[in-house]
Amino acid sequence: MCGIAGHVGNRNPPVERLDRALESMRRRGPDAASWKHWELSSGRHVCLLHSRLSIIDLARRADQPIRSGGTWLSFNGELYNYVEVGNRLKRSGTRLLTESDSEVLAAVLDSEGADGLDGCEGMWAFAAFNEAAETVLLSRDRFGEKPLYLYRDIDGLYFASEIKTLVALIGKRLAVNTDHLLRYMTNSYKSLYKKPHSFFAGVEELPPGTTLRIDPYGSEHLDRYWIPKLAQQVDMTVEEAVAGTRDRLLHAVELRLRADVPMAFCMSGGIDSVSLISIAKRIFGYEVNGYTILNTDERYEELEMVEHAVSELGIGHRFLQLTTDGFIPGLRTLIEYHDAPIYTLSYYVHWRLMEAIAADGYRISVSGTAADELFSGYFDHHLAYLYEVRNDRRAHQDALEGWNRNVRPVVRNPDLQNPRLFIDDSRFRDHLFHGSQQFRSFLHEDWSEPFNEFPYSDDLLRNRMLNEMFHETVPVILHEDDLNAMFFSVENRTPFLDRELFEFSQTIPTRYLIQDGLAKAILRKAMQGIAPDLILSNPRKVGFNVPLQSVLDTRDTASPGAALSNGPIFDFVKRESIDGLCDGRLLSNSESKFLFNVINANMFLELHG
Repeated sequence: MCGIAGHVGNRNPPVERLDRALESMRRRGPDAASWKHWELSSGRHVCLLHSRLSIIDLARRADQPIRSGGTWLSFNGELYNYVEVGNRLKRSGTRLLTESDSEVLAAVLDSEGADGLDGCEGMWAFAAFNEAAETVLLSRDRFGEKPLYLYRDIDGLYFASEIKTLVALIGKRLAVNTDHLLRYMTNSYKSLYKKPHSFFAGVEELPPGTTLRIDPYGSEHLDRYWIPKLAQQVDMTVEEAVAGTRDRLLHAVELRLRADVPMAFCMSGGIDSVSLISIAKRIFGYEVNGYTILNTDERYEELEMVEHAVSELGIGHRFLQLTTDGFIPGLRTLIEYHDAPIYTLSYYVHWRLMEAIAADGYRISVSGTAADELFSGYFDHHLAYLYEVRNDRRAHQDALEGWNRNVRPVVRNPDLQNPRLFIDDSRFRDHLFHGSQQFRSFLHEDWSEPFNEFPYSDDLLRNRMLNEMFHETVPVILHEDDLNAMFFSVENRTPFLDRELFEFSQTIPTRYLIQDGLAKAILRKAMQGIAPDLILSNPRKVGFNVPLQSVLDTRDTASPGAALSNGPIFDFVKRESIDGLCDGRLLSNSESKFLFNVINANMFLELHG
């Protein structure tokens, strides 16, 4: 995991800008930093920058930009199957001079070009310069685990792992996209990746699963190297679905345990993280150390489940207690580093978790992101499942009984307390922007944007899961995970985001996904004999959540005041509406989220407005 940046254009950025850009990536890559420049036969220029966080082959020989044949590579991420790919290259006569995955990727690109990405399993954002063709190839991994921001002006194309690095290269401030700020405050995080918006005008991200090729004259060609096979269910037994899931998840974890530095595991009491930890410990003998936020709010507390898993698995573990100390200055620091508002309060907490992991000497963290989107997990998934089996009387009755037993008692969203929600109206999505109508009334400007989703599948449950995977939840989590970990020079790995696992999950019949009111039915069965039984049978869905009042005392009028004061946010939001959220009462979940978003937006405007 590293930082990359560069420019393709009419002139090379001045050396002082290059130095500032490298300095801005120091947290992403504290171990080495360098840049390389070429002048093309067309008179144009190419520059690649790299800051290195050493994870595989820690020697200086693996510093970047790295060369293989006539290809130079600046690479952020990990090629997890670099051993297998490297062995294949060696058999075909390629000579490798390091033990690094970055050289293997450079060699693949040199010999096979973008076509070679099909055989690569990993997470990445990279820039590769081919000296003979004088072309630059930019790419992001299939799920967008690693970021790559783009900005164009009359001098050419700039790209970087972080927006602050773009600013350093460009040499000027960027204007805030206030429309996106209003979207964030009213419709919250699930609206942020519906379209290619960003919080700065003119800045976009290279789409996941794509390459962007720039020729010597500056012409650009965008191409998708991976088009996922979506929701193509096949006729298989439950046993085949379970075995296929288990085999692929074990392989995904095995690949992601490869490193020359120690790794820690983010741990909740849920199936996702405990499955990964159990596989690492019991199947591959990894000395696991888990890290958990201790939540005093009973709605989100998982102490009993975590302690049981720690004891049964025999792993190292550390709890972290949430406090209100230092919340406002900490949040300001985090917003400044993210170059954006923090998407949810959970990611302030996650940042504190990364702080503890880094303080204990770990350079990698492992998380359970995307299990819900692969195997089901959210409350509305149960209602979508009830819709899908509505015409099968026996299956629907069994599902309804399971829902009444295991889901109804814990659902807080009033919309989702109706088991016929999607049966009565399959297009209902108001629960996803819950409270947005109220929050729009808090604005000075009449701003609104309807909910939209992409038509991936005619299957309601599958379509919801795929929208969450590619637009609503996973992109948000990956964005925050990357920046929070990089703040402390830690790499984040996500085993559930594995191509083979994803594509197999799309073939599992929908009727297997939820059983007896329990989501992730296939994952639960796949982990039997590996993960603790108590975790696998637990119906409770908590998620990585915290209430705002765990870190900010909204009953103390000085606390929100310290965050907002007479800030620029009141050019957009009515002051009396905010005062009404700070009157000492316990806030609803949606009100808590809105107040957090307003505090974030205000700090962001103070820094960048």
